[in-house]
Amino acid sequence: MSALTRLATAVAVFFVAAGPALAEGDAAAGERVFAKCKACHTIEEGGPARVGPNLYGVYGRQAGSNEDFAARYSNGLKEAGFTWDDETLPAYLTNPREVIQGSRMAFQLRNEQEVVDVIAYLRSQGGE
Repeated sequence: MSALTRLATAVAVFFVAAGPALAEGDAAAGERVFAKCKACHTIEEGGPARVGPNLYGVYGRQAGSNEDFAARYSNGLKEAGFTWDDETLPAYLTNPREVIQGSRMAFQLRNEQEVVDVIAYLRSQGGE
């Protein structure tokens, strides 16, 4: 099964489960949720990569395209062929290894509102 097929399936499951919670996200609450991500990611403009890439401007960017992290992406992310947005991020954040086989990201956000809030925060940090 291709990454896009896995992504489409995961997105459909997420949207059915999340329902109205996706209506709005709170970027301030998302910043607090992002504290869980800071063990592996930075988000300030020009910030360094850690275990994972810097996420400044990730919203609206092609998956696996951060040039400063290019050599360290899994093949699945390099070949994902999608953009990080409101359709792709929820599925990836809740189950990254289901969406991208071989993904090195093991952390999962399990709370639907936290997912919505962290996406709002990512969007506010240099995203489209």
